[in-house]
Amino acid sequence: MRITSSMYYNNLYGKNNNQLQNDLFDVNKQISSGLKIQYASDDISTFTQTMKLDNEVTTLGQVKKSVDSGYKMANQSDVTLNEFETDMDRMRTLLVQAANDTNDDTSRDAIADELRGIEKNLKGLANSSINGQYLFSGSAVSVKPIDDDGVYQGNADSMNSFTGSNTKQAYNISGEKLFLGEEVNVKREITTNVVNTNVIDNSALTTSSSIRDMMGDKDDDDTTSNDDYFYIRGTKSDGTTFKDKIKFVDTDSTVGDLLDRIEKDFGTGTVDVSMNESGQIVVQDKIKGSSKLDFHMVGAVDYSGGNLANVDDIDDLNNGETTYKPNGDLYVKELIKSGFTSAKGAADKIEGLIYDRTEFSKEGAKLTSNVPQILKKSHIVQDKYGNDINTISESEKNSFAKPSTLISEVADLSQGNAGTLDGTVFDLTGKDINGQDYTVKVNFKSVDSNGDNGSYFSVDTDGDGAVDTDYNIYNMEDPRKAVDADKMTYQQLMNVVNMNATDKLPASKTADDYDTAITESKNLATTKLTYDGKISFTDLGSPMTQATISLYDDNADDFTKPSSVMRFNANDSLTVTDPKTDFFKTIDEIITSVEDHKNYPDSSSGHMRNAGIENSIAKMDDLQDHIFRSHATVGAQANTLSTSKERTELLEISTKTLRSSVIDTDLAEASLKLTQLNLNYQAMLSTVGKVSKLSLVNYL
Repeated sequence: MRITSSMYYNNLYGKNNNQLQNDLFDVNKQISSGLKIQYASDDISTFTQTMKLDNEVTTLGQVKKSVDSGYKMANQSDVTLNEFETDMDRMRTLLVQAANDTNDDTSRDAIADELRGIEKNLKGLANSSINGQYLFSGSAVSVKPIDDDGVYQGNADSMNSFTGSNTKQAYNISGEKLFLGEEVNVKREITTNVVNTNVIDNSALTTSSSIRDMMGDKDDDDTTSNDDYFYIRGTKSDGTTFKDKIKFVDTDSTVGDLLDRIEKDFGTGTVDVSMNESGQIVVQDKIKGSSKLDFHMVGAVDYSGGNLANVDDIDDLNNGETTYKPNGDLYVKELIKSGFTSAKGAADKIEGLIYDRTEFSKEGAKLTSNVPQILKKSHIVQDKYGNDINTISESEKNSFAKPSTLISEVADLSQGNAGTLDGTVFDLTGKDINGQDYTVKVNFKSVDSNGDNGSYFSVDTDGDGAVDTDYNIYNMEDPRKAVDADKMTYQQLMNVVNMNATDKLPASKTADDYDTAITESKNLATTKLTYDGKISFTDLGSPMTQATISLYDDNADDFTKPSSVMRFNANDSLTVTDPKTDFFKTIDEIITSVEDHKNYPDSSSGHMRNAGIENSIAKMDDLQDHIFRSHATVGAQANTLSTSKERTELLEISTKTLRSSVIDTDLAEASLKLTQLNLNYQAMLSTVGKVSKLSLVNYL
């Protein structure tokens, strides 16, 4: 084959020209765009790696934005809690000043005014916000956390910042934890509230004082004394209740001996029982983290030498005198007074006799109990046939009851028929919203093996004081039947309360009429559990309800019968310290003790259920410890988020640098390559020109 000039030209110019043109185009494109490739087809490996790095950069950007937002809230919470602690330090200083006996009433009033100002500022701090979001409302950031009464309105939810793949960090502390949290290492402490002195010479009562000094005598001869009886009721830290009647006949017996007997009733080694300088009995739990400890006691002595002080039914002491009269007959010594009205039909002359048969406190349209319903420690409840009914987990221990909580999860099942509520009877008495008396018995009954029987309530429908009509307390199962004693919930009990307090009883004993009565009663009033586990009734038709409610165990007054399985409203001991925190309620109680000018609890003046300034200092110490721990949590959150933010920024820079090395053009390298390609192109054109000249000569 003859090689022609055109073949040489095409091989030399055509092929090289296309290649050089493409190379020049690519390098110019890299220089102008700054990128090594434009499309996936340019270099699939580079494109794939770049996409992965782009996704990582985007993710890190989201993380940084999320962490930055969370850090701002955590940091603002940190700053706010610093101010909280400053205010609380000032409050404690003022309390110590108020406790000084050199202060007169005017000085204490001035201190109380400043304390109220600090309280107002604390509420303002609790309602702090950033960018329109409240700091301490949980996830309900648009809801003002603390209302004017100091009640928390938010939720318990935490909010989290996205810190990476499947990782997150909380950046808030909810008001429920901050203002209503629980400190498991705190021991509950309670106190009586009646000032007790030596009734014979009015000197201070101490543990070494004799029982005669405490209860008095009919004569001046301290070698003789009458029989002294003490009636004790209470609840241990594990939720079990007890009753005891103690008799002292030894003239050498001391108050210390009485305190030892009280400790024995609680369980030796489980509590410390002491007496403060005002003669109040103080009981401190040795078990941490329980809010169940409670105590009530009344003393009695018959100066006539008879047996009036020795009774089975506590109401039989009601004819005694509470003022010491050596020439009298029955003397009754009150140790706890609360100002509560007793239940209909119960003794009410001597308030200190009544323990758990008191009426719910009334405020306008609302009636509220004062005993929180708290779950017992972990246990399994079994019915009479040995079937497991419910289990309370360790995480629920000491938590407040909810409407769905089984009453058996709170009640002391060691009383009555051990292990079950079967046979337990609650008395429900009072006046309905129309001012009419009602008498009801709530009967807890187990369902038998045939699925029959079950719980019911009995009502006095003819007003003669005796119950005469029964209504099943229906469950929600199919078919509808009376609920088993150990499966009754608080909601079912509250439905019974609501129907009777509104006078909306079922038209018949059928489940349909039962449901209708519940619905109709809820149109007139509501009965619910409050945030702190107390039963609350609200009359929807009147700003000042005529209704009253008393709810108590049928065994409450009889010392020959088992203890009450549970309490709803009680004339009980005052709380000094408790694992559960109710921040603003406690702050109000603290300030009230100063306003009442009380160093120690004293039922004779002011608010009867106020623990006094000395105990308020202990309350403040607990509140401060709680806030310190919460602040530490917030500080740790802020530090973690700050570290995460710094780490994310470094990762973002590193990832962007790596991405740049993969996709970005090295301009110096590209410029050098462009120069080389230009030189190659010029050389090719020169060569082609010379070849073209030779071809023309050959042609001529």
